[in-house]
Amino acid sequence: MKKGTKIVLWISIPLVLAIWFAGPRLGLWGNRDLKKKDEVGAVENRGPAAGVQQGQVQNQAAGGQQGQGQNQAAGGQQGQGQRPGGQPGQLPVTGTIAKPSYLTNGIRSAGSLLANEEVDIVSKVSGKVTAVYFKEGSKVRKGDLLVKIYDDDLQAQLRRSEIQEKMLSEKLERQRVLLEKDAVSREAFDQLQTDYNVILADINLLRVRIAETEVRSPFDGVIGFRYVSEGTYVTPSVKIAHLIDDSFLKLEFAISEKYVSEQLLGKRISFETKGYNEEFFATVYAVDYRIDETTRTIGLRARFDNRAGRLVPGMFASLTLITDEKLNAIQIPTEAIVPEMNEKKVWVARKGRAQMVPVITGTRTATMIEVISGLSAGDTILTTGLMQLRENMPVRVNVPD
Repeated sequence: MKKGTKIVLWISIPLVLAIWFAGPRLGLWGNRDLKKKDEVGAVENRGPAAGVQQGQVQNQAAGGQQGQGQNQAAGGQQGQGQRPGGQPGQLPVTGTIAKPSYLTNGIRSAGSLLANEEVDIVSKVSGKVTAVYFKEGSKVRKGDLLVKIYDDDLQAQLRRSEIQEKMLSEKLERQRVLLEKDAVSREAFDQLQTDYNVILADINLLRVRIAETEVRSPFDGVIGFRYVSEGTYVTPSVKIAHLIDDSFLKLEFAISEKYVSEQLLGKRISFETKGYNEEFFATVYAVDYRIDETTRTIGLRARFDNRAGRLVPGMFASLTLITDEKLNAIQIPTEAIVPEMNEKKVWVARKGRAQMVPVITGTRTATMIEVISGLSAGDTILTTGLMQLRENMPVRVNVPD
């Protein structure tokens, strides 16, 4: 090998090695890992001060992220805790609007409803039933034929008597002509007249007996169950059916004898019955002023117009003999009253806040109580959550329809 070539080789080998080691550090090959390692090493070599500054930066970043996460979580939980339409801190309660209503006050009692007219249908004569003309539970009119009793024998007697009556009638006319001409004695004519009158009486009697075999409705009403069928042998003691007139009902009740001096006739009665959530009204039309020695009460009867057919005889009635009527009384539910030492109060919602108001109460019913003073029509009375309420506490009121 020539000497010049050797010199070039010896010079190029160290140069290649130098570039190979220095190239990554200088970024000549695009690999900056070594450069980053050198920067990290330089930072470590700076001492405790640099480490403290780096820790503060990391803590601030972590604290910022953590604070944001907590705020987001708290905001989410708070948003979930709020109810639709509500605000934080509002107590959900139920209320009712105070409205003027009709209120009665008087003497309380209990009674029973009676039919205006009622009777057991029976036959006046004994015999076999040949036909039944009514349907159970139907309405009948006065004079409608209900049951027919066997009367063939009476019909035969009637036809015979009618024939005899016709013969005697013709004979009597001839005798009257002869009497005018003095061709017959007065005594013979009077005897024939008597025989004719007897036949007429027999005919009337037979017709009455035949009419008794027809059982008819004595008044308008509703007929109940029947207890006979065609072919049944009936007597006057056998019940055929029961007929009632329920167009008007009688409310029969009793009150204490201490009210005997009051004017009771014409008084109005308000009463309630099972099956209806409303009041009915009747008017007193009769008073039995004989005092019952056992109960020390007097009996009264009131008339109720039942042409609509809503009530039936026999129903129990809880009633009030009205002595005082109020058209614009304020009534609230009894559970809204908060009793205290010497007064009664209620919670009222005003401008979204609860306020306690003292009231004076009057007449009390089963579910309502009258407020004489302290409230006005339109006030929102709170009925639930009363134990948790405080003065001026924000409330969210639900008023049921």
